[in-house]
This record gives sequence, structure tokens and C-alpha cells, in this order.
Amino acid sequence: MTLEQIIALLTASFAGVRKDGLKQLARTIALQAKTEQEAKSLIEKLTKETVDEFVKDYRADVDKEVSDGNKTFETNLKKKFDLVEKKDPVPGGGGSDPKGSDPNDIAAIVKAALAAELTPLKQELAEYKAGDVAKARLQSLTDKLNGCKDETFKTKALKDFARMKFETDDEYNEYLSDTEKDIATANQTVADAALGGQAKPLFTQKSDTGISQGVSDYVASQKPDAKEFSGKEV
Repeated sequence: MTLEQIIALLTASFAGVRKDGLKQLARTIALQAKTEQEAKSLIEKLTKETVDEFVKDYRADVDKEVSDGNKTFETNLKKKFDLVEKKDPVPGGGGSDPKGSDPNDIAAIVKAALAAELTPLKQELAEYKAGDVAKARLQSLTDKLNGCKDETFKTKALKDFARMKFETDDEYNEYLSDTEKDIATANQTVADAALGGQAKPLFTQKSDTGISQGVSDYVASQKPDAKEFSGKEV
């Protein structure tokens, strides 16, 4: 049972729930279920309330980690560049307080530096996620192709898949559904070809007289040889 298949089951049962939360829940289920039946059994025990609570707790943990990480990064950045937070202008002073102020916008500097530091990390996470998704999709396609009897079709399907790009899970699921239908058609073609290649039964091949060739040959074999001694007529 693949992670993508478990996510599909959860999405069908709990429409409208955040997909990142369902994906995390699917990972938890995947640790306990090895077959589709086991996964379905676990999902059937879940309720909308328990799933919403799970996703809520998951998002709270993720948001806290991101917030704490941003605060730590911002603190370290200020120390690294010796940045001082800009003070509010003195009322009636006609400008900002010259003491301890910075001519640049500290918040903008921090924001730009934070974005520059996080961009490579985001790209790395995106690439890792894409690789994980591609691996799961290849596995689900391979599982379908294992039931295909046409080796040429299987080879071509895997070769074509390596060149394909799916923007969404819905696009891939539609492709997988179409491929499953193509596999059924290919299997039927192989079965038809096998039946068509079988030789016709011997006794169904008729001679020019309208009698099957097998019957004619059998009758001929039973006639006495002209040279065989048949005895003297009385």
C-alpha cells in the first residue's frame, strides 16, 4: 500500500481537510498498515472530529517550529550585522531620533536577509518533496504494470512515464486510471492472439469430397493393401 493510495483514501473520506495534514496522517497510517485492507480498516475507525484535531495539532507544531526558527534566525542576524532596531520618531521633533537610529529600515534588511537564507532551503525541500512524490507514483504505476502480459507495452509505459510531468495529483491519478484501462486492453489483445494462433483440430479440416481430412485418412488406413494375400476364392 503506497503513501499516495492512503492519501487518496483519506481525501475521499475527509473532503475539505488540509492536504498537508492528511499527508502527515497518511504517513502515520502507513507505519501500521501494510495492505489496502488494513489501511481501510484504520481509516474507517477515524471520525471527522479526530482527523480535524490531528491536523490542528500538526499545524500548531509546524507553525511553532517555523516561528521559533524565524525568531532565532532574526536574532542571530542582528548579532551578526550589529543591527539596531529603529526607534519611533520623537513627537514634534521633525524627524527620527538621531541617537541609536539607523538610516536604513531594519525590518526591510532583516526581511531581505531572511528571504535570501530561506530560499535555498525552500528549493531543497521542494526538490526532496518532488523526488518523494515521483518515487511513490512510479511504485503505483509499477504495481499496475505487474499485471500486464504485454512486455512491449510495459517497457513503453515505463519509458514514457520517465518523460512525463504531472502538475497535480489529480492529473497523475487520471493518467493511472487510463493506463489501467490500456493494460486491460493489452491483456485482451494478448489473449486473443494466443487463441488465434492455435492449430485447428485435425478432424475439422475437410477434403475436396466434403469429408474431413482426418476421417478420410483413417478410412484409407483401414483398407487392405492391394498386394496383401487375400486367399483363394471358393
